This record gives sequence, C-alpha cells and structure tokens, in this order.
Amino acid sequence: MITESEALAKILEAIPKNTTSESLPLLETLNRRCAAQQRATIPLPGFDNSMMDGYAVRAADTLDPSPIAVIGTQPAGPDLQLTIEAPRHAIRIFTGAPLPKGCDAVIMQEDVTVIDNSISCTEPVVPGENIRLQGSDLCSGQILLQPGDLISPGRIGLLASQGLTHLPVYRLPRIAILSTGDELVPPGTAPLLPGQLYNSNGSMIAAMLLQLGLPITELAHTPDTMADTTSTLQRLSEQNDIIILSGGVSVGDKDHVKPALSELGMPPQLWRIKIKPGKPFLFTHRSMPKPLFIFGLPGNPVSTFVTFQLFVRPALLKWCGTPSSDLSPPTATATLSHEVTNPGDRPHYIRGVLQKGQFTASGLQRSDALFALSEANSLLRTNPDSSIEAGNNVTILKL
Repeated sequence: MITESEALAKILEAIPKNTTSESLPLLETLNRRCAAQQRATIPLPGFDNSMMDGYAVRAADTLDPSPIAVIGTQPAGPDLQLTIEAPRHAIRIFTGAPLPKGCDAVIMQEDVTVIDNSISCTEPVVPGENIRLQGSDLCSGQILLQPGDLISPGRIGLLASQGLTHLPVYRLPRIAILSTGDELVPPGTAPLLPGQLYNSNGSMIAAMLLQLGLPITELAHTPDTMADTTSTLQRLSEQNDIIILSGGVSVGDKDHVKPALSELGMPPQLWRIKIKPGKPFLFTHRSMPKPLFIFGLPGNPVSTFVTFQLFVRPALLKWCGTPSSDLSPPTATATLSHEVTNPGDRPHYIRGVLQKGQFTASGLQRSDALFALSEANSLLRTNPDSSIEAGNNVTILKL
C-alpha cells in the first residue's frame, strides 16, 4: 500500500498539461477554464462620464449659492459635444452620460434647487466629484485573464465589455462510467429480486462529474464475467479519454477488472492506498494509440465517494486546465463537537456536518452507510491510532 500523498502525486504526474482548446460562444464558457491570455482592447470607462443624475458644472461656481444658468442637456447615449464656455453655466446630465467640455464636476440633482432655467447649489462640490474618468477601471492593454482562469459571470461581463463574442477554453475530457456487479440493476427496475440492489454508485459518480461541469459520454454496466468486462473496457477505451470504474477492483473471484486491464495492455500502475474508506483504489493509463486514463473506485458507496474526492477530482480538474494551486478540495477550520477516535492503522476520513463553525460526525461511519454520507457536507481526516478531543480546532475538507 502507498500513502494518499504518494498516490495523488503519481496520478497528477500522469495527467498531461492540457494544451487542446476550443473556441466557444461567450455564454457557453461559464465555469470553463480560459486557454489563452486575454488583454483589454477598450478602456473602461471608454470616456469621461457622470456617476449621477445632476448637473455638469465648474466646481468653483458651486461655492456661491446664486443662480447658475442651465444651457443644455446631455442624456446617456450619443455625445452631443456640449461645452461650458463661461462661468456660472451648467448642463443637465444623466448617469453614464458623456461629460461636457469645460466642466470639472457633477453636482447631484438632490443638492440643487431648480428655479426656471437656473439652479442654486445647496451643497458645493470639489473638482472631480461624481465623475468617472476614462480608463479609471480598466486600461487598454491590461491583462484580463490568464490561461487556467475560471470563467465566472463577472468575467463574462468583463469580456463582453470588450466586444468579445467567443473565447478559447480548454477542451473537456470524454468520460465514461462503468459499473460492475451481477447484483446491480438500474434504478426503476421493479420488483427487486432477492440479492439484487439498485445501482447507486453509477448515479453518484455521474452527479459528481456534473457538479464539476463535466459531460458524461456513457453510463455503462457490465456483468461479472471476464469476457464481458474485457469487451466493454475495450469498447469504452476507443471512445473516451477517461473511464471511471465502480467495483470489481478487489481480489474476489468475480473481480475481473485487473485481469481485463492487463489483457488490454494496461495493468494497474497503482492499487491499494493506505486509507479508510477506499483502500482498493486502482489507477492506470497509457499513451498509445491515444492517451487513456482509468480510475477504478471501490464498490462500497462511501469508498467510491471519498476516493473520487481525493484522487479523481484533482486529476479531472488538472485535465480541464485548473492551476495546481486550485486542485485540492477547499478547507475550513472548525471546532469538533465531540471526541473522535481512530483506533486503526490507516488514516480515516470521517463524514460529517459543518454547521456554524462546528463539525459533527454524521451517523454510521461504515463504507456502505449511504444515508450518513447523504447528510455530510465535509470530511475530517484522522491519523491512525489517534483521538481528537471535543472542542479542539480541526481542518475539514468541504464537499
């Protein structure tokens, strides 16, 4: 067995740096990773403009409450090229409207009294007040995005402000899910016969992929025979970049995944990790005739979930162009609500609930306890042969 850190390092070393990209319409790039540096071509704001509805004035004129003549109106939209050429003249202006020449401030309409075609200032302004200068938010040539940056709604708005309609993003992998086990039947099959179970792992893995924004090419299942396992793996390997297996990776008489992979020229390069739950985890890959990566997750649902979060998720994120600093699950500091003990010889990931800064283990901690997993929103790693007293601060992984 190898440690978690050794296993993750081997997996990430095998995953190549993504260099393939595709250009997509801007709205279709949400939650994707930018594939090329983007620079501003248009400053923001693109011209000096008003921050308020009010009056464009010379600030010095507002020190005197005597009337200031209003000589024109500049709405938001086309620049009417208005100019204040003489003292004690003002121009009616609206939010976002181009700033007339000759003014150095905008006084809010709430701070004036209107008398016919004149205004009287009740609160003076200083030069530059309520004005947005050209380029004060963004300069032409400024870097907007670097390769690997996540496309968020705010960044889509920023790119749209530059007139962009398309953006290059890293290509997503083609991923297939393959579950094994004669006891498994698809949800919806009725009635269940004695000894049968609904296939929950396939749906759970699919949901974790969808949560990452990753498409699924096929959700397949194979009977527990060597021939079926080998032929299904062969077919999926021709059509996908990544195959995620559920079950069949241990050493039982019906566990055919390892010999099937060996028959296909892809013997396991990593098998069994010093971790609980999830020890019988498998990984292998090849470069020819085309790159292919296979993750074999344990059959128990909690083991499937935990090993996906710790090993598969970072690998998929790297494939999608995520910077190495963002591959690990997010963490938080919490207070332990009760004592936690790990008497075993492997690190144990406790499933639990983080609420109001406090972590509480949720229900049964068995590798088959799907209900307790469904209640969890975080994981606590405990060292072998150790205990943590209630009230201690702990670092948890947020799910």
